[in-house]
Amino acid sequence: MAGRRSRHPEITPELLLRAYSIGLFPMADSADDPELFWVEPDMRGVIPLDDFHVSRSLAKTIRQKPFDIRFDTAFDAVVAACAEAAPDRPSTWINAKIKSLYGTLHRMGHAHSVEAWDGETLVGGLYGVSLGAAFFGESMFSRRTNASKICLVHLVERLKTHGFRLLDTQFTTEHLKTFGAIDVPKIEYEDMLANALASPHLPF
Repeated sequence: MAGRRSRHPEITPELLLRAYSIGLFPMADSADDPELFWVEPDMRGVIPLDDFHVSRSLAKTIRQKPFDIRFDTAFDAVVAACAEAAPDRPSTWINAKIKSLYGTLHRMGHAHSVEAWDGETLVGGLYGVSLGAAFFGESMFSRRTNASKICLVHLVERLKTHGFRLLDTQFTTEHLKTFGAIDVPKIEYEDMLANALASPHLPF
């Protein structure tokens, strides 16, 4: 994880929003670690909204509407699911402090979830932070095939509809690169962020 890393004794929701506005975000070493530290990657992951890519097979699956997609109906449950260990993710960085902070941001209107439901069972989702015309993706989970991918597609559609300019993924993964995610140098990211934050805070 290349980039600046520093600790802070107390992170409040207001400080957290300020941190996002200057390119920082918090993480914990593990779900059991009570402390947080700030991260500022040298290379930032972003998904250019105009170059978002959906494979033919995924587009076909989406047309079949396998899940009911909802927004902001179970934010805390999504964060809790993202914090759980999984076969491909034995540990996570989402600790109790993260859950509390982002729950408060949600109630303030700055954190949002996209959810995939099978009946009344939550089977996938993602959450992140909105500020100005920027959305900062935090984490996603999937308990059914393609559930988190479909949530990402619906997130991008919603961001584009509402005029967002930046979708920050923090880092890139091979999974995200299939959707068009790229790495940009910190100085270039700072320009993208400033452009997105020059806009009034957009509705999600």
